[in-house]
Amino acid sequence: MKSGLLALLLLGYAASVSAEQFCLATAPVSAPEENFIRYDSGQALHKSTNLMWMRCAIGQTWTGETCTGEAEPYTWKQALNLSVGYEFNGSTNWRLPNIKELSSITERSCTRPSVDVDLFPETPPDDFWTSTPSMSDPERAWVVAFFNSSNSIKEKNRTVFVRLVRTALPAERDGE
Repeated sequence: MKSGLLALLLLGYAASVSAEQFCLATAPVSAPEENFIRYDSGQALHKSTNLMWMRCAIGQTWTGETCTGEAEPYTWKQALNLSVGYEFNGSTNWRLPNIKELSSITERSCTRPSVDVDLFPETPPDDFWTSTPSMSDPERAWVVAFFNSSNSIKEKNRTVFVRLVRTALPAERDGE
């Protein structure tokens, strides 16, 4: 009985230790912070793609410094519907990113989560929907895993996290 309890405690400790982001210092950085412009409004401009990203996942709230609250999972159809007309910071041009766009913000030298946590704080180390459907299976769509920056297809009726994107306006880009 005692050894079983000790094993559970050790497993719990290992799980809590492994929940922290790990970055390989010798690996090249795939999404350097200097490629982004941070805005106090909870947005980040990826300069090379001209995409404006929400710094928080849907369900979280930007406090001016970080994201609070819990990210909310949605089915693929719910995520697509949610993005239509979604209003954030006075813009309604938000949309679900395609697989190439969402992959562009992953930090492949890090895991749990595989993203710059200063730019995208409190990102769940889990799957996020893309707008890219599977070409071989109409019941599936592509996700990007912010656990290890991998891509895979998931059933569209599964619930997965969402981060929205929009094309930056010329005036926003001029503020560099």
